[in-house]
Amino acid sequence: MLKTCSAARHPRSFAARLGSCPESTPLARHLLRAYLSALPAGDRYRDVAELLLSELFANAVQHGDAPDDRLIEVRFAVIGDRLRLEVHDAGTGRPTVRPAKFDDEHGRGLFLVNELAERWGCCPRAGGIGKFVWALIAPAPALAA
Repeated sequence: MLKTCSAARHPRSFAARLGSCPESTPLARHLLRAYLSALPAGDRYRDVAELLLSELFANAVQHGDAPDDRLIEVRFAVIGDRLRLEVHDAGTGRPTVRPAKFDDEHGRGLFLVNELAERWGCCPRAGGIGKFVWALIAPAPALAA
């Protein structure tokens, strides 16, 4: 579902449901790139937003503890000059930042979210099934011409 703001003539928010599998992560990134390309300054969010969405989506797939047939919802919205990413899943587990050892191959996703997002958090979903993890991303400084 794509909603547009008639005054601004660019998408203000977007939501989609994707399969709860690792193969959906590239599709989530593709949808984010398409959303950002329609924003006047969307490229200023792109690199950080793609990385954080990938990490949040992968965490939902890996740790969502919900049945495999449940979908994961992604939402993107511009609030002021910040980009808000949300990843909704039906699982009950709460994300926590854990220190990773130098040679760990996994476990750095929330560390990256914690370091690169302006703020982030986890909330229960309406209706009491599952949760959503959100991240607020500030735009990168504009490059001088």
